[in-house]
Amino acid sequence: MREYVWLECTGCGDRNYRVQKETRGADRLDLKKYCRRERKHTPHKESRKK
Repeated sequence: MREYVWLECTGCGDRNYRVQKETRGADRLDLKKYCRRERKHTPHKESRKK
């Protein structure tokens, strides 16, 4: 089963990306993505939609 999760910038806290994720046995996502507010690549961590 897959579900949507948000990737939140660790620098500014913006939720910039929405991605699909496999829910069974998966760890939390931690990717380096581009942040428009900071204008550079920063670590983004998984955050559930509230």
